[in-house]
Amino acid sequence: MNDTTRPPLKDRIPGGEDGRRMLVIGFIDKCGTGLWSTAMALYFTYVTGLGLGQVGLLIAVSGAAGIAGAPLGGLLADRFPLVRVIIGTQLLRAAALLALLTTDDYPLLVLISAVGALPDRATNVLTKLYAARVAGPDRVRYQAINRTTSNIGWTLGGLGAAAALAVGSTTAYQLLLVGDALSYLVMAVLTLRCAEPPAPTPSRVVAASTDASPTTKPASPWRDRGFLAFTAGDGVFFLHDSILQVALPLWIVHATDAPVGLAPLLLVLNSVLVVVFQVPLSRFGATTRAARGLYTPLAALFAIGTLAVAASALGGPPLAVAALVTATVVLTFAEMIHTIASWEISVALAPGDAQGAYLGVHGLAQSTQRFAGPLLMTGLVATGPLGWPFLGAALVATCAAQHRLVGRRLPESSLSVLKVTVSEH
Repeated sequence: MNDTTRPPLKDRIPGGEDGRRMLVIGFIDKCGTGLWSTAMALYFTYVTGLGLGQVGLLIAVSGAAGIAGAPLGGLLADRFPLVRVIIGTQLLRAAALLALLTTDDYPLLVLISAVGALPDRATNVLTKLYAARVAGPDRVRYQAINRTTSNIGWTLGGLGAAAALAVGSTTAYQLLLVGDALSYLVMAVLTLRCAEPPAPTPSRVVAASTDASPTTKPASPWRDRGFLAFTAGDGVFFLHDSILQVALPLWIVHATDAPVGLAPLLLVLNSVLVVVFQVPLSRFGATTRAARGLYTPLAALFAIGTLAVAASALGGPPLAVAALVTATVVLTFAEMIHTIASWEISVALAPGDAQGAYLGVHGLAQSTQRFAGPLLMTGLVATGPLGWPFLGAALVATCAAQHRLVGRRLPESSLSVLKVTVSEH
């Protein structure tokens, strides 16, 4: 008989006790966010009495303001203890939400929402920093587990919001807001119990032949053209969020014969696939070399997915449904593979003495997409079926550019998770 047994679940999660606690914190975060984000537009409409145009402008302004949150959070993380910065953002998010209950004045609501968007966008960068430091070489698996638990939390929060919205009263909307605020306070208490993770070594990225001699001054991502180009490419890839959440529902309504009820089912399918496959797929990007290699299948998935969306407009309901389901499955796998590559390579490119600043700038890729992506996808839907092959071609070209860029930035000997300095001299 074989005496070997599988390790208990807690031992299969990287990062030890603090890593597991941060996963619980992330789960609570997504539960609370699922409660509020689902009802936010309705809250401003029915509780504060804003018109449609006012709600749209408020969301757009807060989204634009939130773009600054990622680099700001990264800078603070390089200068102060990371755990304290995370707690600060949690408390600010709670305060901003509760402040919405105090006024119906439109300029104040816009200001409060914009201020609250800063710590909200900073959170992704700060939790990524914590995970990278606490999980070490197992950071890709840790992030995959984090995405899985986050998707479960978001789904549960959305279900809770749906139940509250069925009531439709002012009190119900206010309770959703208060519930999200309370989740941040619970998170802050739990974060207080997390130990400060070890700081990264400064010898994290490759020194190019044109680099100046090492100095005590930390590197600046704003002067690193290669890293800025990588971030811009990642911003293009993050369009998969807007494709699935904005473009496909609009496409179903305006360009296909598929039933409108298919739209929410496709989002459920997306969440289920992430929960089931994100962790198993993480093993394909466990090193920087492997993560770079993911750009090839990523290009193929983007090409197939966008062509499937275009094909959905060419026939009746059966073809439309089949093509849209195919597109959702393929683009969800593209989303998961991109997440793995983006996570590993962005950390590998960040020097240890400015890791927070670099990952904060990289956070602009996702936060900018959240602001600009819906506008781009609305325009894409208006162009009709021919727009999708062009989008696919742009995504494939970006995959090729990223693969080449990473290859130049990280020579053969450095494509690993080892924290060593590699010079091209």
